[in-house]
Amino acid sequence: MLDYHITARRIDSHGSEAMTKQARIVLDTDMAGRADAFNPAEMLLASLAACILKGTERVIPMLKFELRGIEVSLHGIRQDSPPKMIRIAYDIVVDTDESDARLDLLHRNLQKYGTIMNTLAGATELVGTIQRKLPEQD
Repeated sequence: MLDYHITARRIDSHGSEAMTKQARIVLDTDMAGRADAFNPAEMLLASLAACILKGTERVIPMLKFELRGIEVSLHGIRQDSPPKMIRIAYDIVVDTDESDARLDLLHRNLQKYGTIMNTLAGATELVGTIQRKLPEQD
């Protein structure tokens, strides 16, 4: 079992911060919102994106999967009453020459072994795709 610990505090009516280890994240807790920080829903989506990216780093050596880069795009849908995320969709774009079968294998591994992915899949509709980055058009 692994343990995780963070602390968070209110700075003022415009924001808060969360800390762990030697890291600090500014949080958008302003009722009017703020453009320079993640709000709680965006933090949830960022956590899933980080899970996918970290999971990729974990499995590519095991799978001997070659990639030049990876990007994740997420979209969450929140209902108002009761307030909750009812659907999260993600798109993973991998810059690779690996086969489609190997791309699917990477996706299955990310789905199976991601802590945040598994947690969210048990709590909301979680759907996603993985695709190859298209060559740049000249």
